[in-house]
Amino acid sequence: MSYKPFDLTGKVALVTGGNRGIGYGMAEALGQSGAAIAIWGRGAERNEEAIAKLTAQGIKAKGYVVDVADEAAVIAATAQTVADFGRLDTVIANAGIGGGAPSFAEFPTEQWRRVLAVDLDGVFWTFREACKHIVARAKAGDPGGSLIAISSVSAIHGAPRNQAYASAKGALTAMTKGIAMEYARYGVRANTILPGWVHTELAGPALDSKGFQEKVLPRMPVRRWGDPADFGGIAVYLASDASAFHTADLIVIDGGYTAF
Repeated sequence: MSYKPFDLTGKVALVTGGNRGIGYGMAEALGQSGAAIAIWGRGAERNEEAIAKLTAQGIKAKGYVVDVADEAAVIAATAQTVADFGRLDTVIANAGIGGGAPSFAEFPTEQWRRVLAVDLDGVFWTFREACKHIVARAKAGDPGGSLIAISSVSAIHGAPRNQAYASAKGALTAMTKGIAMEYARYGVRANTILPGWVHTELAGPALDSKGFQEKVLPRMPVRRWGDPADFGGIAVYLASDASAFHTADLIVIDGGYTAF
């Protein structure tokens, strides 16, 4: 007999950037635990591939082409997602981009704003619209929801030549804590996950390089890079009733790298 609080049957989870990497790893685990899955991504083909893999497992899932850096697109997509699924219980703001510069002194303003538009503004708009829905639902007698921001250990480490990314990820922790304080009365929990070095399509070329293999990997206590599937468990926990008393937290998942 399973521990019932982890059962997500009847719940709906939205994962932005959920068509690959950590986002897909979370979406798959949530679906396998009974949740219906909405995936937002900029690429229609990637969305379709992810949805096909989920539905092949018997998971109810639908994809939406959304650029989270576009406020109007986020507003429209939230309304459409709620209309299609009837509700939102868990929202994982995972969509993000990188983009550094040769040095901080040479960091182009255009690049700075491009990164923050996706990695910070996109989360702000996604969570803001989700809060509107959850509050309305709570006032109608159906409270509860879980907001999960995907940050990075770069928010607490130094990130040379990549300050835009690190700044956005650091800001997420403050925003999410503020949401947790304000909306707890409506049954909303808001937490931030800080992944470490994870082998994804975006990070793979760097992690496979000789420099990372020789200098960074030996500092990993678990002696391997993270895998997107490693984030399924925390997603299910935070989406489930098992985390009913867990909010406003920063959760580092990095194979012990930060503690070493």
